[in-house]
Amino acid sequence: MNTVVERELELRLVLSPERSIPVPARLTYRTGDPYAVHVSFHIGSDAPVNWTFARELLVEGVFRACGHGDVRIWPTKVESRNVILIALSSPDGDALLEAPSAQVAAWMERTLRAVPPGSETAQLGIDEGLAELLAPLPADDLWLRDPWPSDESAPEEGA
Repeated sequence: MNTVVERELELRLVLSPERSIPVPARLTYRTGDPYAVHVSFHIGSDAPVNWTFARELLVEGVFRACGHGDVRIWPTKVESRNVILIALSSPDGDALLEAPSAQVAAWMERTLRAVPPGSETAQLGIDEGLAELLAPLPADDLWLRDPWPSDESAPEEGA
C-alpha cells in the first residue's frame, strides 16, 4: 500500500534581510518513494515549481545545517521565530525560503512514523523483486541442459 503524507503551508521567499513574500507550498512524502520528499511551490504560474530531495536531508536540517550544492537546509531564528531556511540553487536561479519549524517538524514526524529510518528498502520491495526475478521456472531445466554435446565429449564405448 502506498501512503501519502502531505502538508500545505506558507513559506516565505527571502528577497533581502528586510523583505520576504509568502509562497504557498505543499510538502509531499510517498511511501512508494521512501527516500525522497517533494516540495511544490505555487507561485502563481500555470504549473507549480517542484523540487525533490532526500528526506534525510530535511530530517537533519531541522536540527543542524546540512547539504551542499543544490539544496542546503539549516535551522535558525528570525524575529524570535524558529524557522528552517532552505537554500535552492538551479541553472534558473537561486532561492532562499523560510519555513516554520514546528509545522515542518510535525510533518517530518508523520513521514518517520509512516516509514521509520532504516526501513526504506523494505518499502521498495527490492528483496521480493529479486527473489521473483531469480526464482527458477519449470522450463529452466531445459535451458540448463546442453542440447548439443561438445566435440570434446568422451568417446562412446565400442566406437
